[in-house]
Formats: sequence, structure tokens, C-alpha cells
Amino acid sequence: MIDLYTSPTPNGHKVSIALEEMSLPYHVIAMDISTGVQKQPEYLKLNPNGRIPTIVDRENDDFTVFESGAILVYLAEKSGMFNGGSAKERSVILQWLMFQMGGVGPMMGQANVFYRYFPEKIQPAIDRYQHEVRRLFTVLDNRLADHEYLAGDYSIADMANWAWVRTYKWSGVDIGGLDNLSRWVEQVSARPAAAKGISIPQRPDPEAVVKGAQNIVVK
Repeated sequence: MIDLYTSPTPNGHKVSIALEEMSLPYHVIAMDISTGVQKQPEYLKLNPNGRIPTIVDRENDDFTVFESGAILVYLAEKSGMFNGGSAKERSVILQWLMFQMGGVGPMMGQANVFYRYFPEKIQPAIDRYQHEVRRLFTVLDNRLADHEYLAGDYSIADMANWAWVRTYKWSGVDIGGLDNLSRWVEQVSARPAAAKGISIPQRPDPEAVVKGAQNIVVK
């Protein structure tokens, strides 16, 4: 059994999608990050960066993994799925996974901050991040012009990128004209495990949400 500490965000959804795709048994500990529980000492013992998601593999000596990309790699290796069959295939998958970790996620995150949350509307900042997100989307669109999925076969690279790209409207970015990207978004959306993964954890369910550090059991 894997304990999944998570919240309904793209980074959290990456891991719940992977767990569903790989049919690995897991237990959800929903984190209400608005309360700051992820910064409490009990959780920092699991994830020193104070972010979600984190997993604890109870079947592997309570091995703990933080950082969503690292979790995806660990789960792919554990299950033997969605990570390629050769060193070259794995390298291609990791390249597109790192593309999401270093580009798509951070840039969409900044676009979200300045477009949705920042108290002042700083238009140059909004434009900068939205334009960069659109550029990254164009890179994905070009790749998908002659590839069904980012690394050939469906992989953890698709799970990671799709969890973010599907939220493009929240970043105020249009994907009009990116036909290959739109096709891919719809194709992954049709996968039952992907659809299930983005529903985890359900919101809101006050009884299931961790409201304070005292509710986190560190074993």
C-alpha cells in the first residue's frame, strides 16, 4: 500500500493519475494546504520542501518520495509500466517529463499567480508568463504533430504534462490553432484512469481533509 499525501492541484493529480494507470493500491491523505499543514514539522519530516505531493511506500520499508516528477519515476520503475523498454526510450520520456517540471509547470504556475491571484494586475508580468506558456504549448504541439504521445507510447511524460495543460483556461491561455495539442488533451482525457486521477482527492470533504498537523500520522 502507498500513502499519498496530496491536494487537488496539477502536481497532485500527476501522481493520482499514475497510481490509477498502474493499478497500484494506495491510500489518500488529503491535505488542506490553505491551512499551512504542509509546513508543519510532522509533514516536513516526510517532505522537507513543504509541498505536495508526497508518497510513502509501506511495502518498501516506508520509503518516502517527494517531488512529483521523482514520484512518477519511482512508481514507473516499481510497476514496470509507462517508462519505456530501453535506455533510449526512457531518456525520451525523461526529457519530456523534465520539460514539464522545468517549463510547463513553473510557467503556468506564474501565469496563474499574476492572472488570478496577485492583488495588483501587473499586465507586463501577465503577458510575459502567458506568452511563455503559449510558446511551451507550441513546442508540445509540434512534437505531437508526428507522435501520438509525447514519447511515442503513452507514458509518465504524458501524465505529467496533461495534468497541467488541461488547466490552460485557468492560466488565461488559449490553445486555439494548436490542433495536435488539442487532440492529445482530448485523447488523454478519454482515459478512465486519467479521469479518475483528476478527481482525487475529492473536494470538498471536510472529514477527509487534513486540517492540522496533529492529524498526520508519521510512522
